[in-house]
Amino acid sequence: MTWKLEIEELRERQRLAEKMGGDEKVSRQHGRGKLDARARIAGIVDEDSFREIGKIAGRGTYDENGEFKDFAPSNLIFGRANIEGRPVVASADDFTVRGGAADAALHRKFTQCEKMAHTLGIPMIRMIDGTGGGGSVKSLEDMGFTYVPAVPGWEDIIKNQETVPVVALALGPTAGMGAARTVASHYSIMVRELSQIFAAGPAVAAAIGDSLTKEELGGSEIHARNGVVDEEVASEAEAFVTARKFLSYLPSNINQRADRIVTGDPAGRRDQALLSAVPRGDKQVYSMRKIMDSVFDKGSVFEMGKRWGRAAITAFARLDGYPVAVLANDPSFLGGSWEAKSSEKVERFAKLADQFRLPVVHLVDNPGFMIGEEAERTGTIRYGVQAMNAVYKATVPWASVIVRRAYGIAGSAMSNAENFQYRFAWPSGDWGSLPITGGLEVAYKADIESSEDPAARLEEIKAKLNQVTSPFRTAEQFSVEDIIDPRETRPLLCEFADLAWRKLEMG
Repeated sequence: MTWKLEIEELRERQRLAEKMGGDEKVSRQHGRGKLDARARIAGIVDEDSFREIGKIAGRGTYDENGEFKDFAPSNLIFGRANIEGRPVVASADDFTVRGGAADAALHRKFTQCEKMAHTLGIPMIRMIDGTGGGGSVKSLEDMGFTYVPAVPGWEDIIKNQETVPVVALALGPTAGMGAARTVASHYSIMVRELSQIFAAGPAVAAAIGDSLTKEELGGSEIHARNGVVDEEVASEAEAFVTARKFLSYLPSNINQRADRIVTGDPAGRRDQALLSAVPRGDKQVYSMRKIMDSVFDKGSVFEMGKRWGRAAITAFARLDGYPVAVLANDPSFLGGSWEAKSSEKVERFAKLADQFRLPVVHLVDNPGFMIGEEAERTGTIRYGVQAMNAVYKATVPWASVIVRRAYGIAGSAMSNAENFQYRFAWPSGDWGSLPITGGLEVAYKADIESSEDPAARLEEIKAKLNQVTSPFRTAEQFSVEDIIDPRETRPLLCEFADLAWRKLEMG
């Protein structure tokens, strides 16, 4: 006696599971320009590393004698896999099975998928395509009753956000629960003109008078610019590469440390171009991203959220192979002033860096919080204070480089001023409670108006104050720790990274 017949049935069930929703529905998925769920998993993980869990979960069909006839799989595929040799939980919604909506096998499979990540302390990858929630309105007829809304496994989603890196890829229309699962992540990606995210789709939105296409209602053009997602890409293949790269900078969980790699870029490299990177004119724009590319290990800068909160640059990079989180101002957008969205972006990123124990390098050129009617209407000061709180609460090693301006409350949020300040300033440093050009005419109004030549008197006052505002005067008082040759920035930051990681490895 053997179990040969049962093994044959097992193999048949596994074969049927691989058909997903059937040839017709899979072809329809491909016809929309979309990969199927199994191809997506194969595309994002290391080759031959995926071991599926619950492959034969679904709905079996039986004849009048109870003999097995056919099988329809669940619409969530998940299992253990590797990315760059590190274990992850990889999951994908199967849109070919009931459009990604819930089925009888989904809820426990969904919760077990999420539990696996935080229980084992390994990253979670969600590839989302469909609603992934409670099914359609039609399912009410089959059920015969309605239910008070609840989300099985949401506690596990929260635990994952608190303990392991979570990456979500929206790879089609994602509504309701699918949209929520996308947002409940540390890094989220949409594919241009393929992905849409909405609380409810166009048909439901039309009921309140919003007659819009899927793209108009929730395309990446909207959500990559309002902060709902972190990145938009041109293809699914690019989404897979981008997700893998994000994970390469992070540890597998909050109790481990991220990996140092050999980049081959000398720590002592000095870039002569940095000497002229910042123009002398205080209103002239320059490229902060070029400075980042020069200072950090070559090819290592990986920006996150480039299309929203654009006055703040948030990125990961490496210094002598050590991973670091990077905050910077972009003087080409609003002069680098933090408005509400930029402040929200800074807050989220500072918390992310602290959660996963990445040292922070802050390249500062901050003229202050944005001012004016729009800034007040959008609550800039509230979001700005929340960003400052996140910076002050961070417990990871933190280094600041004052590249140019640091004014007001926003400028003071470069680091926690109550801690040891690991800080350098370039000779282009310009700081204070507010820019002189913004208050000089008011402060010296009587003096200027009473002079014989008001214009000449104004220039005389400016010349005197320009001497007082020299960064060397500040350094005399040790109000700034060190003024450095910009070409020394990389060697000094590599030294910081070495010290920071020694501290982190001490726990």
